[in-house]
Amino acid sequence: MATLIQNAQILDTTTGTVHRNQSFLIEEGKIRALYSDAHGPSTLGEGLERLDAQGMFVMPGLIDAHVHVMAWTADVRQIARYSPYYTAAKAGEIMRDMLMRGFTTVRDVGGADYGIARAVDEDALTGPRVVYGGMALSQTGGHGDMRGPGELNPELFGPQSIFSRLCDGVAEVQRACRDEVRRGAKHIKLMLSGGVASLTDRIENVQFAADELKAAVEEAENAGLYVVAHSYTAKTVNRAIKAGVRSLEHCNLIDEESIDLLLKHNAFMVPTLVTYEMLATEGVAAGLPESVVPKIEIVRENGLHALKMAHEAGVNLAYGTDLLGAMHRHQLKEFGIRAQVQDPLSILQGATVNAAKLMNEVGESGVIKEDARADLLMVKENPLENLQSLESPETNLCLIMKAGRIYKNTLDA
Repeated sequence: MATLIQNAQILDTTTGTVHRNQSFLIEEGKIRALYSDAHGPSTLGEGLERLDAQGMFVMPGLIDAHVHVMAWTADVRQIARYSPYYTAAKAGEIMRDMLMRGFTTVRDVGGADYGIARAVDEDALTGPRVVYGGMALSQTGGHGDMRGPGELNPELFGPQSIFSRLCDGVAEVQRACRDEVRRGAKHIKLMLSGGVASLTDRIENVQFAADELKAAVEEAENAGLYVVAHSYTAKTVNRAIKAGVRSLEHCNLIDEESIDLLLKHNAFMVPTLVTYEMLATEGVAAGLPESVVPKIEIVRENGLHALKMAHEAGVNLAYGTDLLGAMHRHQLKEFGIRAQVQDPLSILQGATVNAAKLMNEVGESGVIKEDARADLLMVKENPLENLQSLESPETNLCLIMKAGRIYKNTLDA
């Protein structure tokens, strides 16, 4: 059934303009027409469902470009020891809560696969649309190798686990990329630097050799995909961009050359600042091994500065969180952290139009326009005037629609 939403104030996150007294038609999961009239045309058929927005602000559904929906604990080593059915059930809880916060699309960069995405698409699980990359690729001893220094058995956490697969040498990288493409990946994720959660590497480690990196980029491009790179330091970020990587994650320790390269290659930077704040205060309680805690401050203290540099230079920025376990509940706090160095419109663009552009979905998601996905939110307050209001979905978020289906509606409450 088609739905006509009436009496809406539509927030255009591309320009920051609010279009008042609007109506629009939704049919088959898409926005079919927009009308500069609060009630819409009278010529529409009688078998139409009408929804009064009551003057609420209507904005695109939010997009989180860096999540791990399978990460129900911060001790990702433990997940490999549990039944995959249990993990899928926990992922269902995580995704349902994400949708109720207003995220209608998430880009999973390690863990989710075809089954999770299809279950959501079919409403077997309630959650945001999952744009998945399958398992991240890691070298032996890299950020995706979850073995401790005394654990020799590669079958315990590798060469393949729920989040990552180990591959060494060009041939293994090619095979791994091709297999993720076979499994339906929308991007290829590479671990190119050390990370916080891994036990045996340092943040500043450079991972994968140049020919391995080049091979992964080539395989992704051959399949019409792009590469996502876990990368903290200027050295790893810069070599990744030069090799053709499109999406640079974290980037806490970048330099001026990094900014120049991001701009020159029209690449994207996806900071994930909230995860370091939460890891510092709740990480151990959420399952993070205490042995890796000292690594948190290395990246935490520089993240905001890196974001400020990138924002002021005009780098493509997308919204990401990278939260684990019980810390997923802080997903909306990234807005407040970024507000220390960014204006509200820029932050909203990172969670809508910029994220859509990153995923090669320009005009399809992250916008309210004809032929776009009917992913939208109705909120009481204009987030351009009060960005913090988005952090209170229980009271501010009145309606959640994903692909034309309503998942929350308190308009008549």
